[in-house]
Amino acid sequence: MGEKRIIYMDHSATTYVRKEVVAAMIPYFSEHFGNPSSIYGIARESKRAVDAARVQVAKALNADPEEIYFTSGGSESDNWALKGVAWANRKRGNHIITTQIEHHALLHSCQFLEKEGFAVTYLPVDKYGLVDPAMLEAAITDKTILVSIMYANNEIGTIEPIAELGAIARAHKVYFHTDAVQAIGNVPIDVKAQNIDMLSLSAHKFYGPKGAGALYIKKGVRIENLIHGGGQERKRRAGTENLAGIVGMGKAIELATADITGHNAKIRAMRDRLIKTVLAEIPHTRLNGHTEKRLSGNFNVSFEFIEGESMLLWLDDEGICASTGSACTSGSLEPSHVLLATGLPVEVSHGSLRLTLGDVNTEQDVDTVLAVLPKVGLRLREMSPLYQKERAGKEGGCNV
Repeated sequence: MGEKRIIYMDHSATTYVRKEVVAAMIPYFSEHFGNPSSIYGIARESKRAVDAARVQVAKALNADPEEIYFTSGGSESDNWALKGVAWANRKRGNHIITTQIEHHALLHSCQFLEKEGFAVTYLPVDKYGLVDPAMLEAAITDKTILVSIMYANNEIGTIEPIAELGAIARAHKVYFHTDAVQAIGNVPIDVKAQNIDMLSLSAHKFYGPKGAGALYIKKGVRIENLIHGGGQERKRRAGTENLAGIVGMGKAIELATADITGHNAKIRAMRDRLIKTVLAEIPHTRLNGHTEKRLSGNFNVSFEFIEGESMLLWLDDEGICASTGSACTSGSLEPSHVLLATGLPVEVSHGSLRLTLGDVNTEQDVDTVLAVLPKVGLRLREMSPLYQKERAGKEGGCNV
């Protein structure tokens, strides 16, 4: 009897590394190991590899290669964009605008800057997680130096109107940054057309290696360095380059953006079947996020009268890998700040489940999840005192 197939539906947390990416990286661990900052032959070969990856990343964003700066990932890029612009533009103003549903790399950076005397406005979102452009316009003051709004939410998958938000910031001569960690490979991005001044990305979200990321910084943006100690990345980001990781990221983003439409069509069809069946067959469920303006692989659902953590354990026993939200907060018992911002009650947000599909998934995987999930939900609800009260008519439900 063969081993149980592991069904991986947590691609928003991380992805596997494509075999083509691994193949591109391998020579730079041993054969071509030179430090790109040195001047001898094998070092120059390494520098050529870094430069080639910079071109690949720039092409995917419609940026210029000299506007791409390699980092260790999305969290560093977010920290650099926020803190770097704040420090460099302190004399011009001290006001930053972001949203209530950002990744904690962004929110915690804002909280840090508040302690340094900066004022931060956290824009609310509607029940779908969308930012109202009119609210951004109203929030901008003569002290505003930066607007940072994520491209697509990592928990509920909602895609924001980035071009419109960026245009508002540009009209007010305010820098616009977007955390596009979840968007690369899922949404076509054009930093020029979408009025983006800075953009964060991370390779392990689009089938590249962990520990490799980048920050796009438009020419002319005033920004201080975050990491000091050397002249790498054109004196903007110190530290010996992660050579193999950078090469892998370049190959990964090239592959991820080659056929976004085809990728989305396949993934969306499976996701839509999940959404339709789960909402129809399991009572007291609610889809979180926008019905249309969402990442093709994202399915975030709340089950009333069930703890999300308990569902994860039961699903894991069945070989299904899922999440209750951001991987960075999976150890927390606090309800999702994203779901709370959309107006979801605390008790319902605790029963959320995130399934995020990717290239590894098949229709058979969807069949298995649809066979297992209702059974898990029923078992857990039968164990819930709150559900028993609801069945007895002592409490009302929230059928959706």
